[in-house]
Amino acid sequence: MKKSKLSVVIPVYYNSETLEMLHSQLTKVNEANPDMDMEIVFVDDGSGDNSYEVILKIAAQNQNVIAVRLSRNFGSFVACLAGLTKATGDSAVIISADLQDPPELISKMFLKWKEGSEVVMAVRSRREDNFVKVFFANMYYRIFRLLITKDMPKMGFDFVLIDRKIIEVLINMQEKNTTLMGLILWTGFRRTEIPYTRVDRKFGKSRWTLAKKIDYFLDSIMAFSKFPIRVFSLMGLFLFFMSLLGTIYVVVAKILGWVTMAGWSSLMAMMLMLFGIVFFALGMIGEYIWRNLEESRQRPLFIIESEYQHPAPSEQGK
Repeated sequence: MKKSKLSVVIPVYYNSETLEMLHSQLTKVNEANPDMDMEIVFVDDGSGDNSYEVILKIAAQNQNVIAVRLSRNFGSFVACLAGLTKATGDSAVIISADLQDPPELISKMFLKWKEGSEVVMAVRSRREDNFVKVFFANMYYRIFRLLITKDMPKMGFDFVLIDRKIIEVLINMQEKNTTLMGLILWTGFRRTEIPYTRVDRKFGKSRWTLAKKIDYFLDSIMAFSKFPIRVFSLMGLFLFFMSLLGTIYVVVAKILGWVTMAGWSSLMAMMLMLFGIVFFALGMIGEYIWRNLEESRQRPLFIIESEYQHPAPSEQGK
């Protein structure tokens, strides 16, 4: 039976407690699928704990494991992209290292890929996270579906299998300040969904801070939608016509002697509101300009500090 090579890309950030368990579960998945040749790519995204030491230990004992360490914390999206550049499989799965997503689901995803799907999304039908986290996550995905694309599942996804052709598209784009899942949907390849329940975190604590969530939200909206800038364009057009009508009124009122000191408070309130809108619009435009500046610098998306893979038997004797 001809085997298909599947790369499993795992971004790692302070996940030392779960790595060996995750590797053990992935090994069982590989053994349960005789037509699968699994390659595992661990990418340490600048962890401050001993995650990379654990990864090296696993890699030293398994020839199908690639250990990659980035020079600093570049973010989950970039870590996934770094892993995809090292992946040699016919397809690749992206899965988090915290064991909230079930590795055994990879068997079903692999089967769907074999049947012809080029993107297989493990879609959350339910989440066991706390209420606040679930509420804001659902709000984010509602906004994403409303402003960007209805192709985004209602409860989102970040556990996904993609075909080799999509891997090549992603690693050649080199786009900054964006979202990986948004790019995968943007490519437009054939998709299928597999529902599952995302379990609550049992090991360690999430490093997904509020600041990172805000950055992710802004990147998602600005990388794929013209909605924010379009809102202020239309608002500017509306205010232009309102100011034109206001100017006509002032001229007429002056001619007819209607101008008095009454109304100063309402005038100041209106001016403050308009100034607030203008400065908010300038800030939004500044966000777009900053992202254009980031792209124009052409800095590398990531820097690999070190990598290791156990040599094959034929290479050990050289």
